[in-house]
Parts: sequence; C-alpha cells; structure tokens
Amino acid sequence: MSFSRKSYRLTSDAEKSRVTGIVHEKLLNDYLHRIFSSPEHVPAAAASRKPLNFQNLPEHLDQLLHVEDEDEESQGQVEGRLGPSTVVLDHTGGFEGLLLVDDDLLGVIGHSNFGTIRSTTCVYKGKWVYEVLISSQGLMQIGWCTINCRFNQEEGVGDTHNSYAYDGNRVRKWNVTTTNYGKAWAAGDIVSCLIDLDDGTLSFCLNGVSLGTAFENLSRGLGMAYFPAISLSFKESVAFNFGSRPLRYPVAGYRPLQDPPRADLVRAQKLLGCFRAVLSVELDPVEGRLVEKDSSEWQLQGQPTVLLTLAHIFHRFAPLLRKVYLVEAVLVSFLRGVVEAGSPAQAQAVVRQVLDLLWLFMEDYEVQDCLKQLMMSLLRLYRFSPIVPDLGLQIHYLRLTIAILRHEKSRKFLLSNVLFDVLRSVVFFYIKSPLRVEEAGLQELIPTTWWPHRSSREGKDSKDVKDETAEDRARRRAYERGCQRLKKRIEVVEELQVQILKLLLNNKDDNGGEASRYIFLTKFRKFLQENASGRGNMPVLCPPEYMVCFLHRLISALRYYWDEYKASNPRASFSEEAYIPPQVFYNGKVDYFDLQRLGGLLSHLRKTLKDDLASKANILIDPLELQAATMDDLDEDEEPAPPAAQ
Repeated sequence: MSFSRKSYRLTSDAEKSRVTGIVHEKLLNDYLHRIFSSPEHVPAAAASRKPLNFQNLPEHLDQLLHVEDEDEESQGQVEGRLGPSTVVLDHTGGFEGLLLVDDDLLGVIGHSNFGTIRSTTCVYKGKWVYEVLISSQGLMQIGWCTINCRFNQEEGVGDTHNSYAYDGNRVRKWNVTTTNYGKAWAAGDIVSCLIDLDDGTLSFCLNGVSLGTAFENLSRGLGMAYFPAISLSFKESVAFNFGSRPLRYPVAGYRPLQDPPRADLVRAQKLLGCFRAVLSVELDPVEGRLVEKDSSEWQLQGQPTVLLTLAHIFHRFAPLLRKVYLVEAVLVSFLRGVVEAGSPAQAQAVVRQVLDLLWLFMEDYEVQDCLKQLMMSLLRLYRFSPIVPDLGLQIHYLRLTIAILRHEKSRKFLLSNVLFDVLRSVVFFYIKSPLRVEEAGLQELIPTTWWPHRSSREGKDSKDVKDETAEDRARRRAYERGCQRLKKRIEVVEELQVQILKLLLNNKDDNGGEASRYIFLTKFRKFLQENASGRGNMPVLCPPEYMVCFLHRLISALRYYWDEYKASNPRASFSEEAYIPPQVFYNGKVDYFDLQRLGGLLSHLRKTLKDDLASKANILIDPLELQAATMDDLDEDEEPAPPAAQ
C-alpha cells in the first residue's frame, strides 16, 4: 500500500481537519483512550483521565503492557521437570535406529524397522501432558520411558521395564506384556499422553476423549524420571506438540511440558484488542467526535492520527507476531472469528485490511515470518480437525486460507517461499475419511444402510425396485437422503479447494511482476519431479491419496479457466471436448523406469497402446523391448505363451 502526496489548501480550521486528518487535543485524547483503554479497569470519567497524546503514549503503552514475569518459569526451572525449557526431540543421543527428524525437531519419520526417539526434557513429579499429531496410522508405540531403557530394532517403547506405550494401530497398551486398550487411531488424529506422578498413573486421550487409565503404580522416587518417547516403523510419521503451540485438547490439572509464553501472550492479546479498536472506530474531525464502524467497512485513508496510532501498536506487536505460539493463539483465532462471524465478502474485506496493515507497518522479514507461521498453523488445524457431519471446521479453515490467498502480495510470497518449499500444501486438497463412524456423527446423518440389489444364490436379482416392500422403500429413501446431505457438504469443501487453486493459477495480477500462475507452474513442475519416481526418498514423498485429490481439484480448476477462455473465443473447444496428444506426456525424454502411473506401469502402456503411441506420438518401439516388457507384466501364476512356429 502506498500513499500519494497531496497539495493541501488549508483555508480554515474545519477544512484543515477534514483534509489532513489533524485533530484537536480533546478528540485526540478521546480517540487514544478509546483505543488504548485497559480491559482490567473500569473506564474513568473523562475529566479525571490523564490526557493522552503521542508524546506520552509510549509511557502509557508500557504501563498497559506490563506483565509480572515469573522469573523461575521464564528460565524453565519448574519443580517436577528437568531439561531445557524449549522441549524438542533428542536427535543427538536419545534415539535408536534410523529416523528423519524435521528442522523444528518436533516431527519425525521412521526410516528403519522400528526406530525410537525421546524428548530432551523429563518429568519426575506432578501432572504433565503432551500431544502427538498422527500423520500416518501404521505401527507406532507412543508413551513414556526412563533414561535407563534400552531399545533396539525389535523392541521399542513399552517393550521394556519402566517404559509404557499406547498402540492405536493394534489397539493395545504395552509394558513388557500387552493387553487390549483404547480405540484405533487414523491419520489426522491427535493423541494426548498424560502422566500423573503424584498418583503414579498414566493415561491417554484420542481427539480429546479419554481412553481411561492405562497403567498404575508407576515406579517413582530417586532417579526415576520419565521422557516422552515414541517407537515407529518404516515410513510412519508424527509431529509432537510439547507446548510450543497451543494444545488442541488441554486437560484440566495437567501442564504441558513446555510452558506457554504467558507474558507475551497477555501482551499480544492486549495489542490485538487495541488493533481491533482501531478497526471499529473512525475519527470525524469536522464534527469532533468518534464514529463506531463495522470492521468490514473500515478503510485506511491516510489520516496522520490513525497512522501514528497503528505505528505505535505494530512497533510492539510485530516482534510478537513472529512467534509460533502467538500466531496460532492470537492471530489465527482472531481471523477465524472474522470468518465465522461474517459473510465471505465481509471476512475478505477485514482480512485484506489486516494484511495490508501488516505489510505497511512491519518489516518485510517480520511479515514473511508471520505469514509462514500463519499458513503452517492453518494447515495443521485443517489436517487435524475432527470429522463432523457438516465438515464445518474444515470449511472455516479453507475459507480463511482463501481470504489470505486473495491478497496478491501475500499470495506471491507464500507461493514463492512456503506452499511448496516448507509445507505439504497438497494436504489442503484432501478430505479426511472418518474411521470411527460414531465419533464422526455419520449414524445421525445416515441412520440406516441399504444395498441397491439383493442377489439370490444364482447371482440374479431377487427383487426389482417395483417389488420392494414399504419398509425397504423407507430404508432406501432415508439412506439416499443421508448420502445426498453428505455429498453436498463434501461438494462445498471441494469447491473451496478448487477456489484455492484458481487463485494460484491467477494470470491477471494487478501489481506487476511474475504472475501467480507462473510461480505456481514453476513450483508444480519441481513438485512433480520430486514425486515422479519411487526411487526417491520414499518417506518424504506425497502420499498417493493426497496426490489424487490434489490432481482432481487441479483438473477442475483447469477446466474452469479452459471454459472461461472458450467464452471469449467461440472457435475454441470446450474442456469436455479437449484432446491432448500423447507426445505431450510421453516424448522419450523422461526415464520412466519404476514409475507408478494411474494407467499402469510403462510396460503395460506399451503393450496395450502400442499402435496409438507409434502413430500419434511418433515413437518407435523395439519389438525386443516390447517382448521384455510383456514378460515383466505377466502375473506370477501365468505361463508365457509358447514361441511361434518358425
């Protein structure tokens, strides 16, 4: 955003106020007290308030934002906990096997048979909790262990004395022996691990629902301290939250291993309150009064009073908006409230104003850090939201993502540096399937089951639709109505996902520079190359179910732009009539060895589409190569055909 210089002709005090935004002392005092009022105190009468102006505003802000820090907690010295105040995975010595650990030292991917890793911090007294975000639903054992536990490629957390684990893949709990416990987990679930060292018990929660006490009579006393730990098999992946982000499912009485930045959180919430006050009030210099406005109607008009006020706010707010915890706890919560409270147009107007102000009043590196943390938080919140019948949480997070990406400068930065470089942004295009029908609410949405055909033993339909009973007809109609309701909700989510890709494929940006479409296509080509061959780093490749959803939404967005072009070029074909020659995808320049394709392996395509490839792609296929490919395609139980008679 930029402000052009104006030639002011100041002829009277009233016109001076109207044109330049300069306000008299009383109005400025009322405005600053309205913006920077303390929520803890009842507003004083106007006559007894200390006058506020821009000279004494910094002192007033220091008093407003003053928080009594607890010195012991600020240094991480808390009774019952040992180790660094910032809790991460111990990638230097607290692991067994081969593991891939993320840069933030909170995410881990198994890269060996059964690798184990623990945290850098342990607890010996009190009640503690941490969360594990399940990215894959395979074989893992999650829980606690002591420093004396010894693991190997066959024995992990829960397989030794003084180590305890929950296994949602096999639905069991482990402490040397194993018994049934809990519920099955799925990718996108969150496991809460709770330890009560006052009572000597250990329990787990799945998506905030307690699974009950898992273990009792834990060993306690001198030298006994417990580390969060996990053992996971090849390609399985999780992310830990020890408290660096707000816990998704906090438990009363239990404390996260890493303390939240309480003082900074209080300051950030107060500054957000000041910022929201700016968006809800306007100055009327002519009438000399404050005008309450809806935040969606507020506009920055270059008034010096408002600009200076915002500058004071962001001078203190900007450093806080670079911190992961504060972005998720304060900024995401504020923006999500905006999306939930208003119409899409109103939400978009507020989000646009907020992003304009971030870029105007913060340094570029501060805004970039903030946007990176904001998008990472949105991706996690979308991916690990619980499944409910109306998909309401997913819809809100997608709408907020769309509102952010509609802001051109922010969109280009995220495309160039975050969406494909830091995040697995294809997660935005996947809809998590419910594993537990009861918790997902599907029984209320689809109260009964029904099958289209009931076959006799001879394999023929036993009844036609016209012969169905009244009971069968009622079951069928209830089932079809439920399916239609679910289908409509899924279509809403899919349409929002397509809107995201439409924004990324935008070729008509207003402010010049590389178009969003060009940046997206550059990143997309690299993304395809990295995921093209199974010979790459398998654990970090995009899962097939995510890739299929992403490509489906991308084709839908492509059809939209294709038919938009058709509308202005009548001679062009509709997207349904489009024909793409094989040589666009198969030109002999790519090594297709071991390349998995939706249409089958290359050997299968060569065998079944030999004539089409030869005639339309101008590719000659060596008969010996075809014979070898055909032999590779034979099933193990098939015998090769006898050679032709000479």
